[in-house]
Amino acid sequence: MQSIAVKNITELPTTDDVTAENCLIALKDGDRDALSELYRLASASVYSYALSVLRSKHDAEDVLHDCFVNIFTSAGAYTPRGKPFAWIITIAKNLCLMKLRERKRFASGAEADDDRDMAFAEESGIAPEDRLMIRRCLKLLSEEEHRIVVLHAVAGFKHREIAEITGIPLMTVISKYRRAIQKLRQSLE
Repeated sequence: MQSIAVKNITELPTTDDVTAENCLIALKDGDRDALSELYRLASASVYSYALSVLRSKHDAEDVLHDCFVNIFTSAGAYTPRGKPFAWIITIAKNLCLMKLRERKRFASGAEADDDRDMAFAEESGIAPEDRLMIRRCLKLLSEEEHRIVVLHAVAGFKHREIAEITGIPLMTVISKYRRAIQKLRQSLE
């Protein structure tokens, strides 16, 4: 009897993965309209990731812009492998690292936290009273926990994708996410 390997359902590409991959292939073939569809699919994820790393709304916007410029100019180098968002976030990650190297931080960490948290609250349409509570809660999280929570809860990445993006082992990502959520729950009670 011959055994048949069944692919894990969690590893099957989503509709967005397929659409994003088709957009990248179309960009590779010179279809400029594909960039707007790709932007619609991936911009929130790129921005959320950049904001979680850079902790500055303006720097995150710069990375978002530069990322899509790089995607447009580098689409010819893209090799379809079923994980277009990993390729896109890798570009964003490299741009974030470049941005961190470029700038010299003179502002205090508290100001950077306020910028990051304010941008998150403003864009989600949260009431001012709730913004204060969110800010207070998010300050309880370490930088790494905050990044994992934002990538999962806001940007919608799966834990295994966060592990690939950040270079943190999958079980550590899951553990840190659960601990961060527990911290947030406790602070709200």
